[in-house]
Amino acid sequence: MPLQQPTDSIFNQLDALGHKKVVFCSDPDTGLRAIIAIHDTTLGPALGGTRFWAYKTEQEALQDVLRLSKSMTYKSAIAGLNLGGGKAVIIGDSRKDKTEALLRKFGRFIKNLNGEFITAEDVGTNPRDMEYIRMETEHVTGVPETMGGSGDPAPIAALGVYMGIKACIKELYGHDSVTGKSVIVQGIGHVGEHLVKLLREENAKVYISDINDERTRQVSKKYGAEAVSNNSIFDINADIYAPCALGSTINTQTIAKLQCPIIAGSANNQLQDEALHGQMLLDKGILFAPDYVINAGGIINCYSELMGFSKKRTMQLTENIYEATRNVLKLSKAENISTVNAANKIAEKRISDIKKVKSTY
Repeated sequence: MPLQQPTDSIFNQLDALGHKKVVFCSDPDTGLRAIIAIHDTTLGPALGGTRFWAYKTEQEALQDVLRLSKSMTYKSAIAGLNLGGGKAVIIGDSRKDKTEALLRKFGRFIKNLNGEFITAEDVGTNPRDMEYIRMETEHVTGVPETMGGSGDPAPIAALGVYMGIKACIKELYGHDSVTGKSVIVQGIGHVGEHLVKLLREENAKVYISDINDERTRQVSKKYGAEAVSNNSIFDINADIYAPCALGSTINTQTIAKLQCPIIAGSANNQLQDEALHGQMLLDKGILFAPDYVINAGGIINCYSELMGFSKKRTMQLTENIYEATRNVLKLSKAENISTVNAANKIAEKRISDIKKVKSTY
């Protein structure tokens, strides 16, 4: 996915990434300022979470929602789900600006899309927020289990990342045990903490880092992980780097410092520039598990809610991330292309194949 420039016009950005529709939502009465991006609906309705974030500029918010929504298209495709890709961002500080009225107004905008876009929680939103949106539209997932929903997707998302890590270990070492391996988990939010739990249960050595020092101390004590500062994580000689916070932590500067042979985490858009940095990782011999391949557990959880699948089926679909990751790594090795390019080729082939199916009656 090409990195767009802030000077590019909105229409140029949409053309470059192939988006179907972008909706700007503004409501002065509630303070709502949001963008909904629908990238592709070939496989099904566009599903993507709503991120509530204090973007520095509206241009930054637009760039984020465009990149994230395209990733959702590819994520659903490679996971074998019948869903398209979309994403929404609400501009603001979720700790201060979030209100019931704002969220319900946002739900009205989603309702007006007539099922073309289905949302769920993301950074800055939670199941309670989905309840408010659900009051105005049925096109929302991730509501509490008490309301018939699938609840918090974080444990399933973490399991998917864990399976991706094991697939990478298998590729490099011939076995997939994390026992004795050292892992740096950057960002210990809901998904990051669940990942730490899974890793420690299999006796991995885990380093953790987060911008919230108090939370870092709590998680360190709870799971027996070693707390490190954000400034020092790229100096640690570990087996695996697992970015689980915001994106773009893998760039020209950090790649030069990285000592880990594997990168596999839950954060979206980990590479600052996919083409450039995907190739740099290949050249350096670092195995990168594309984020949208291994962090698909969250969308699998939402898809299962929509389809009425059992918990057992949800777990099976999430465990399939292991084979999906293995397929990406095999194609990357066979064609000597970056794992990002390999994943994109697999996702694009499925979209193209299903488009042929839907073109006939």
